[in-house]
This record gives sequence, C-alpha cells and structure tokens, in this order.
Amino acid sequence: MQSEFKTIGIIGKPSDPSITETLLILVRLLKQQGYQIVVASDTAQFISDSRIKAYPVDTLTQYCDVVLAVGGDGTFLMAARAASVNLIPLIGINLGRVGFLVDISPDTMQHKLLQMLQGHYKAEQRHLLRTKIMREGKAIHEEISLNEVVVHRWVTPSMIKIVTHINGRFLNEQRSDGLIIATPTGSTAYSLSAGGPILHPNLNALVLVPLNPHTLTNRPIVIEDSAEIEISFCQSTQINALVTCDHLQIPDVYIGDRILIKKESMPIKILHPIEHDFFDTLRQKLHWSDGYQA
Repeated sequence: MQSEFKTIGIIGKPSDPSITETLLILVRLLKQQGYQIVVASDTAQFISDSRIKAYPVDTLTQYCDVVLAVGGDGTFLMAARAASVNLIPLIGINLGRVGFLVDISPDTMQHKLLQMLQGHYKAEQRHLLRTKIMREGKAIHEEISLNEVVVHRWVTPSMIKIVTHINGRFLNEQRSDGLIIATPTGSTAYSLSAGGPILHPNLNALVLVPLNPHTLTNRPIVIEDSAEIEISFCQSTQINALVTCDHLQIPDVYIGDRILIKKESMPIKILHPIEHDFFDTLRQKLHWSDGYQA
C-alpha cells in the first residue's frame, strides 16, 4: 500500500539528550522505508546527520506531510502550535511521564508507526483557543493554545478579582488565585489537577475552572466552545497578572487590560493507532480499575 505521507517531520523535546536513542532508531526506521525526513533545528543536534534538513520549529511544517512529536505532552503542544499554521497532522511518540496526547511508546514504535504511515490510523480533530490581550482598544499580544488558557495572580500575595463575561453576558465576579479556561484536550491537564471535569474530546465544549476561589460555591462550569470569553479585573489598586497559553507565558497583564478568548476556526488533526480508545487511555493513565477484568 502506497503511503499518503512522503516527507516526515520530527520535533523532539528541546535540549534533552535522553531522546537521542529513540530519535536514531526512528530515523533509521523511516529511512529504511524510503521516507524523506526533516527535523526541527533543536532536534538536529541529537541526530548528527548533515543529509537531513533542519528548520526552525515554526516553519518546519511547510516542508512535510505529517509531524512526529517525540517527547511528552509538552513537546506535543509545541508541535501542535507549529502544525496549526499549515494544518499538518500530528502523531505523538511518548517519552514523557503521563502522555495523554502522545500514545505510541518506543517499544511499539516500529509496528504501530509504520501501520499509521501506511494509512491505518484513527484521526481526531482538536480545536485550539486564540487569546488576545486588549489594552486601550488594541490587541497587544496574541497566542494560541491547545490545552488551556490560565489567568494567574503574579508577584502578589493577594487573590485577584476576576470578572468573566460569556458572549457579552455577565457570568460572575470571583476572588481567587486565577482561572483556567480549558478545551476538552486540556481537561486532562491542569484543569483536572484543579478539580475540573474530564471532557470527552468529541464534545464542543470548554470548561472554566477557578483556582482556589475564596467562595467555595464558585465551581467549574462547562460552556459551548463557540462562546467568546472576556476576562477583566476589578481591583482597586494596580496588580500584575500572568496569562499562560499552554506552556507560553504572557507577563505584565495590567488591571485595565481585557483578555479575550475564542476558539480558532480551523482544528488540528491528531492521528492515533487504529486501536486507540479514549476510555482505555483514561484507565491506563489515571490507573482506574486496576486489576479489573472486563
């Protein structure tokens, strides 16, 4: 069967020599099968093959048909940002600890990966969020994220007062350490640690999870993912807040700023092994029902 993918892009965990062995095995495997290979510039140092072209992460997807993210979920999130520009599908190879998004282990890489590259895979679409920091009516910063947007208190011992509007309608005012706005993909990340619900990836929904709210009745809420969320502050004195979009930080968010969050119109495409099952992943990663035989 002829592969639909001709050129394979590889993005590895930056500055982590422990990925070297897996990368070398992967490159050898792909070469044996006749694939062209391009790698991210940070990854090229672990391969040491001058015949393989290297490009910056943010331009790599211009030169390949599919991207392999080699690392943990953090590496996958970085790769997702790059892939979203050119709508290139993603496959995750797990060298991390939990790995909800990267579901191929190095032990099964040779069998499962080659099957997927030959077209035997399950495809999922996952939406990203676009965040704009508005100051005096102008967008001073924009970022995209696959997992979540988090508004934190920053360099202050006090809680921050956050006002949330959904589609222009007032939701609430809360005193807390911050607020998480998570996609279904991100519902198994920081949101889960903060007590938020797990959302199935097929849901068209977002979840808002307060961080250590002063009022205990302030609970997570699930809303439609087509909504535009606006976050502002109602402090009486100047505060600094920190906004993170996945692993990227936007510091120096001020009391008068507004934070606008909306779903990106185009989703990214994630490829899984043909036998992939979301509930099975939950059981494995969260150690549910250990010892139970169905």
